[in-house]
Amino acid sequence: MDFRIGHGYDVHALADSLPLVLGGVEIAHTKGCVAHSDGDVAIHALCDALLGAAALGDIGLHFPDTSADFAGIDSKILLRRVAELLREKGYEIGNVDCTIRAQQPRLRPHIDAMRRAMAGAMGVDDDRVSVKATTTEHLGFEGREEGISVSAVALIYRPADGKFNLQFRIQNCLYLYDQTPNRDAYEAVENNLSTPCLRAHDI
Repeated sequence: MDFRIGHGYDVHALADSLPLVLGGVEIAHTKGCVAHSDGDVAIHALCDALLGAAALGDIGLHFPDTSADFAGIDSKILLRRVAELLREKGYEIGNVDCTIRAQQPRLRPHIDAMRRAMAGAMGVDDDRVSVKATTTEHLGFEGREEGISVSAVALIYRPADGKFNLQFRIQNCLYLYDQTPNRDAYEAVENNLSTPCLRAHDI
């Protein structure tokens, strides 16, 4: 098998009265990240790690902050698209590990929810996603609560048989059924997928 490792790093400034979204989870706080999208600095760092592992550039290349298409977008959608890009190249996600540096708020109660949210977006099991959080003991811009930084690493691999990930395809279909209001809308979305949904005879 072909194994590859990628590293990602991202920073967002904090400002008063903005929503704070980390790892796909909205967290109650007095400040939130300043960004073109929803400002999820954890997912942005993870996207860069995954893209870097596959030598596919970075998040700014695929989802530029100059495009109105991505204004305020849920970053889980971006992560889901990155996972699709990897699978188009024949790669699967082995595991990922993120470290969030923020003085406030306390993130420990939200770690498991972040893991579930990011795992769901990538189409992998929760135990393939690690999230850690730390303060900087009041040092640096994170310690002064001016911003939040995240570093992420990702292991991807190309299976020897080159088959699609069955679990991801099933989860992809369930996600689409949940997000689209009716059968016609579902089929319209499905027709634009690079990895089509499963039919009964596929299983």
